Amino acid sequence: MFSLFYGLWKYMFSKMEFHVLILGIDKSGKTTLLEKLKSQYSISEGLPPDRIVPTVGLNIGRIEVSNTKLAFWDLGGQLGLRSIWEKYYEEAHAVIYVVDAACPSRFEDSKSALEKVLRHEDLQGAPVLILANKQDLEEAVSTDELSRYLDVNKLDERIYKFQAVSAFDGLGIKEGVNWLVDAMGRSKRTEMLRLRAGSNVV
Repeated sequence: MFSLFYGLWKYMFSKMEFHVLILGIDKSGKTTLLEKLKSQYSISEGLPPDRIVPTVGLNIGRIEVSNTKLAFWDLGGQLGLRSIWEKYYEEAHAVIYVVDAACPSRFEDSKSALEKVLRHEDLQGAPVLILANKQDLEEAVSTDELSRYLDVNKLDERIYKFQAVSAFDGLGIKEGVNWLVDAMGRSKRTEMLRLRAGSNVV
């Protein structure tokens, strides 16, 4: 009987941990975003932007927001590395997709990569936070302009949000994370992953 009540208590009061993929083509600012997330939500300092190198493989970062644990998986965005993204889809609760809003010449590449992400069956129902990054630069386009170009409405029916951010100075990051936590909490995908894990909290 004790084990039953303990299991129920643990289920009710343990902090949830959500797994969030940080995707996007190379040089969009994914790792800079991850380091800024760590510095904004923990006492540890993230790497300064001038010490960040292109990701080859995977970077992992963990933060806590309210009563929720978030584990971020930052995956390399070079063309030759994008094929490994799908190996992480099945366990992901949500996706953060980062776009360099100051580089319109690469919007087509970003759109093509995003379409492949959204169409993959292993990410069905995952909320998507699309970040128009590098808003600290004058040439960065707005979220409205980026939304029209990416045309996400036609890509997939799911919960998504565009957020203007600067991974360099932190603009808009907390607003985006708050939305993502709420979206994952309401997502049918979260319930599906919880059921798949059985009695363990996912």
